[in-house]
Amino acid sequence: MPYLILILVLILLVFGPQWWAHYTFRRYAKPVPRIPGSGAELARHLLDRLEMQSVGVEKTEAGNDHYDPQSRTVRLSPQNHDQNSLTAVAVAAHEVGHAIQHQRGEALLNLRTRLVYFAAAAQKFGAAALVIMPIAAVLTRAPSAGLLLLVAGVGSMFLATLVHLVTLPVELDASFNKALPILRTGYVSAEDEPVVRKILRAAAFTYLAGSLASLLNLWRWIAILRR
Repeated sequence: MPYLILILVLILLVFGPQWWAHYTFRRYAKPVPRIPGSGAELARHLLDRLEMQSVGVEKTEAGNDHYDPQSRTVRLSPQNHDQNSLTAVAVAAHEVGHAIQHQRGEALLNLRTRLVYFAAAAQKFGAAALVIMPIAAVLTRAPSAGLLLLVAGVGSMFLATLVHLVTLPVELDASFNKALPILRTGYVSAEDEPVVRKILRAAAFTYLAGSLASLLNLWRWIAILRR
């Protein structure tokens, strides 16, 4: 029974934030007639208003809303790109918030960009190390070699998760120091602001949700290697 409770708690910790973020986005994704334009139109308008005409706005696959600092592009999923919902407006403003961070050369965004690339490289290295580990142990006939690769693999994947966690302040800044003040200047009503706050919080915690979910992949690797 205690093990079952522990498993349920771990599942809640890993999937809870991700479920909550997706639930929040879906809940407020219905078109709202009082919102005059789509998420893409709002993003384009805000970028032009802020004299960032060089930043593009593109449609991307579902669930992959982001700002790409390399190509200087705000990318919105189809629903947020095309619809005039509260989710579309809030997510578009959040991604424009990252564009503002980039335009201003803010250190937090620069740090996050470097860390995310580092995290991606670390995850690839970790996965490769875990695949190579049993082969190296057999070829070298040295258990220590396999153990070293195991530690390196697990450590790099865990480190990649931590890297994503430390980017949370960047996301919160984009939501509440950039997007929300802009949206308050006539883009959302006082009636809609509490909902917009929820969506902006969900947008900020998307990286956290993904990082916690990645821990499950790490656990799966460990479970496989223990067999």
